[in-house]
Amino acid sequence: MPNYYIWTIGCQMNEAESERLESRLSVLGYTKVDKAEAADIILLNSCVVRASAENKAVNKIAALKSIKKARPEVSIALTGCLVDSNIAGLQKRFPQVDYYFRPGEEPDFLPEVTVEKAIPEHGFAEPRRAPVAAYVPIMQGCNNFCTYCIVPYRRGRERSRTIEVIVNEVAELVKRGTKEVTLLGQNVDAYGKDLPGKPDLADLLTRINKTEGLSRIRFLTSHPRDMNDKLINTIAGLDKVCRIISLPVQTGSNEILTAMKRGYTREEYNELVRRIRERIPDVALSTDVIVGFPGETAENFKDTFDLLEQMKFDSVHIAAYSPRPGTYAAAHLADDVPLVEKKARLDALEKLQESIATAINARLMSKTVEVLVEGKKNGKWYGRTRSDKLVFSRSEEDLTGRLLEVIISHTSPWSLSGPVLVSAEQLDKMG
Repeated sequence: MPNYYIWTIGCQMNEAESERLESRLSVLGYTKVDKAEAADIILLNSCVVRASAENKAVNKIAALKSIKKARPEVSIALTGCLVDSNIAGLQKRFPQVDYYFRPGEEPDFLPEVTVEKAIPEHGFAEPRRAPVAAYVPIMQGCNNFCTYCIVPYRRGRERSRTIEVIVNEVAELVKRGTKEVTLLGQNVDAYGKDLPGKPDLADLLTRINKTEGLSRIRFLTSHPRDMNDKLINTIAGLDKVCRIISLPVQTGSNEILTAMKRGYTREEYNELVRRIRERIPDVALSTDVIVGFPGETAENFKDTFDLLEQMKFDSVHIAAYSPRPGTYAAAHLADDVPLVEKKARLDALEKLQESIATAINARLMSKTVEVLVEGKKNGKWYGRTRSDKLVFSRSEEDLTGRLLEVIISHTSPWSLSGPVLVSAEQLDKMG
């Protein structure tokens, strides 16, 4: 029986696309292996959003040279955002790779699937058990063209899947064991603008919320410019939609926001957060920040520091700016903040956020929270609360896929832990 190995780096969209590749290979009779050396087909799903991710992908490709030399019959395929329109250039750079396909596209090198096992329109190839928490892409691409971002050039313009196709996929996932779905898009708030009738994310959430057997709905990632009151009110009014919103601000400086072409001001962002917290008092907010963007002064950075200190986000993903070839910033703006200064600014924000997250999570001490268990790691079961807090607990039972009530006995900036009291399902039965 033929084998395959798959390696994925980058965003949740890459993870979702790798899951679809695995599903297709499974229906074709391939078995997954943990080592590239044992595979007949090797697939690499790459990312170039940050220089560090691109370097890891390039190093991984380079490491496959010896395998290809020893076993020329092995097929190596590359996808993800490292793959652009210049396939000839990639072939010259990576001669060990046999096939290239752009992110979100179907690989045309795999054998055809028989009619009896045809891949349904919603993208799944076989009725195998689905993950407890699954990613569901609802759209591809982005129209914003922020000056630092390579995504629109690699994934193209915004293209939405229809509500019916997405609802059918969610229903199929639930039938196969999924309890939670995360709807994915580079800018999910722009969902539906390209579809007939222009349905929006609020309409989609409303439909998915009716799915029987589904416990939770999440979505990633929002753009502050496109989040409106209809969506905020919909989140507040639907019982299955988790009260967690990822709202990347990128910087607290209006000057740098303009240079990034983000399309909003610090004041407008603050007002949006105010409206969200007013309408959804228990909301958890996360954000993304870039430090060391071209032209960022010490005063600009202080604006960002002050914003994070004021907003008190539940979580913050912080990255140092790295020029991405092909973007406006790389072509027209000097990368003039020294690396040592970028690191110092990144460290300062991480230290600040650690203290903020410590205080936020400490409020949950001795509180009972609902946790959806996703799996086991280092002898402990792990899952997440509706506000996306990672929780660990011990049990001799197999808790996979169960909704549990856990009393928090330990908190940290990064996770919580405590004993299982009783499952949420048992609580429901007890009335």
